[in-house]
Amino acid sequence: MLMNFVIKTVINGIALWIAALLVDGIEFGRGSSTWGTVTTVLLVALVFGVLNTFVRPIAKLLSLPFIILTLGLFVFIVNALMLWLTSWLSEKLGLAFHVQEFFWDAVLGSLIITFVSMILGFFNPKD
Repeated sequence: MLMNFVIKTVINGIALWIAALLVDGIEFGRGSSTWGTVTTVLLVALVFGVLNTFVRPIAKLLSLPFIILTLGLFVFIVNALMLWLTSWLSEKLGLAFHVQEFFWDAVLGSLIITFVSMILGFFNPKD
């Protein structure tokens, strides 16, 4: 169980890092060392995972009429909201992660994170 959580956190970290590389409005602050940057990415991935575990189901439940109305496309907006909330909470915790704009940076970033997490999730032996 703990190992599965660690693997999912690493997958989220890789997905967040790739999104930061591809979307100009998503930024990780540069640490003084490579280890500092990796630590920041993993801590942000942990924040992202906790928010997705506890807040995302509530947000999906509250937005269920919009999800049904848009045939599921509103889920991408919920995912973007989780990324934007991760940015806000990370800044409050002193982590160097920032999403500049909700629309397009967070929406595009959430699409990339979803795609990368899905691809990397195929290699997770626990799923």
